Amino acid sequence: MSARIFSPAKTAMQSGKAKTGQWVLEFDPAQPRTIDPLMGYTSSTDMRSQIRLTFPSLEEAVAYAEKNDVAYRVQLPQEPRRRPMSYTENFRYDRKMPWTH
Repeated sequence: MSARIFSPAKTAMQSGKAKTGQWVLEFDPAQPRTIDPLMGYTSSTDMRSQIRLTFPSLEEAVAYAEKNDVAYRVQLPQEPRRRPMSYTENFRYDRKMPWTH
């Protein structure tokens, strides 16, 4: 039984940073998922894959995993690749490329 501890990134539909400061512990699947031949549904008999525990800090998530003898790996959050820009920067006089319609 192993798990992954990570901090979720904001979704593409969010402009703010709500629900991004918490840490999540998810168990890795023990068995591969199977496809039902009649309906085509994807199913699994592994109930741990449905568990998603949230913690306010990384230390609490690691303490929980160590207390319950769960092998874990920590995935640190990545920094955003592009710098945030505001709408007014489109009209700056020192732009590298001219902005036109």
